Amino acid sequence: MRTFIKTAGILLLLGTMFRPPIVLAEDTKINSEQLERLLNRLEQAEKRIQELEETKPVTPPATPQPVPSLPPKLERAAGGLDDSDEMLINNYTDDSGSPAFETRLSTLEEDWKKFSESEQEKKAKDASKATTLKVFGRIHLDAWNFSDSTPGIAAFNNPGDPMDPENRFEFRRLRIGVGGDIKDNMLYKFEYDFGDPGDPAFKDVYIGWKDLPVFQTLLIGNQKRPLGMDHLNSSRYNWFMERPLVIEAFNEDARRLGICAYGVSEEETWNWRYGIFNLENIAGDGKYVGDAGQMSVNGRFAGTPWYDETSGGRGYLHLAIADMWANPDGDTTGSGSNNNEGRFRTRPEARTGSTRWLDTGRIAGADWFNTLGFEAMLTVGSFSVVSEYQVTYLGRGAEGPDLTFEGAYVEAGYFLTGEYQPIDRKSGTIGRIKPLENFFMVNTCDGETGGGWGAWQVVARYSYLDLSEGNITGGDERNFTFGMNWWWNSHSRVQFNYVHAQIDDRGPVDGYTGGRSDIFGARFMVDF
Repeated sequence: MRTFIKTAGILLLLGTMFRPPIVLAEDTKINSEQLERLLNRLEQAEKRIQELEETKPVTPPATPQPVPSLPPKLERAAGGLDDSDEMLINNYTDDSGSPAFETRLSTLEEDWKKFSESEQEKKAKDASKATTLKVFGRIHLDAWNFSDSTPGIAAFNNPGDPMDPENRFEFRRLRIGVGGDIKDNMLYKFEYDFGDPGDPAFKDVYIGWKDLPVFQTLLIGNQKRPLGMDHLNSSRYNWFMERPLVIEAFNEDARRLGICAYGVSEEETWNWRYGIFNLENIAGDGKYVGDAGQMSVNGRFAGTPWYDETSGGRGYLHLAIADMWANPDGDTTGSGSNNNEGRFRTRPEARTGSTRWLDTGRIAGADWFNTLGFEAMLTVGSFSVVSEYQVTYLGRGAEGPDLTFEGAYVEAGYFLTGEYQPIDRKSGTIGRIKPLENFFMVNTCDGETGGGWGAWQVVARYSYLDLSEGNITGGDERNFTFGMNWWWNSHSRVQFNYVHAQIDDRGPVDGYTGGRSDIFGARFMVDF
């Protein structure tokens, strides 16, 4: 039945589209355009026949009838035609005199063969995808001026040999790294910092897996502990030259050797990190040697319950909570490799020497501590405000009562040139600023180039930290910082900071328990 319907449809179509057979005998050639139209009509007729067959009532299969044997190509093209149909179709030739349908069919088969081969090659290439490699880096060049410091500051800065903090001109960061993917779902990253040529240190060094069930992404190696938004933010994007007091004190240098899982909800509203880390910072020597363990369990849950999709994120609310349970060894001797990691210290939100102006020292008997952090950030257009509070509870057994240390900061920023601070909803961290126009060379509407102003942002911050309780007198500090950020383009900028620092309740150093300092800083930075 199907062959009969197809044959009738094709004969009817041919009878309506072309001249009678007597005329065709005199002129059997048709041009390519006519041939193409014929083929299209044949395809449409076959589709219609197939639709009719699919809608007709189901009947018992008829006894197969022998049909003339056709060449495979013609049978596939015509769907099973008899000899008269075959003869009629083959009467039509192309411009070269070859059978038009045979020529067209051969071309289609050749094209299909090439397509199939290319698809197979693509699948084979994807299956054996090689490891990717991306080179990246950053350069931060700093200048610091300690214009006015009291004698107490001099003692805190250089105990035993008091002198005013010296001005500094240095590479704060000079990093180079590589990263990429490894077949099939692995990734890697290796980053080294040569900012201090005499003491280079590695930063992110890990391997991992992505697209995992339950864990989503899992990283093993040296990486940031999930505690504090400002520390999780990249130094490429932070508003100030140095991080707040509390962030540096409770999560000094941030990175530790460990294993950490990273996850995000399907709609990217919520994200989380959790893992286990060693407490000792091994960035310099690359290893941990000891029997004490000194581990911490870290976790952070963050989200953007309000995010303005319409404006592309020019308005949002970020909230997060983080926690760290740590188990230092309690040793206070400072000997061997098992140094007690129950210690909290920080610089004054400016780059000084190796000494910290606030320092608890290694707390005798410290065998556990818990750091709890809260954070919030609100962005409305060009204005943003962010704040964090962290508190640390420490137990030291028979050495004395439990201790409590705390700190917080609040900072605000406003773009004078109309930009806004984007946020990465997958990680709960701020992203890269994209100036509305770049500094130096800018493409204009008429196709020429002209000068732009870049992006300008004014920022201000208040921060405090209290590391004194009981017989532990690490000191407390309150800072006011004002700054200006000037983005030349999305990958380079200049920063200016003024810090007013006030320290009190510090354990006596050369007889001083407090002091004041005014500090000016500038940075040129570029990343790639």
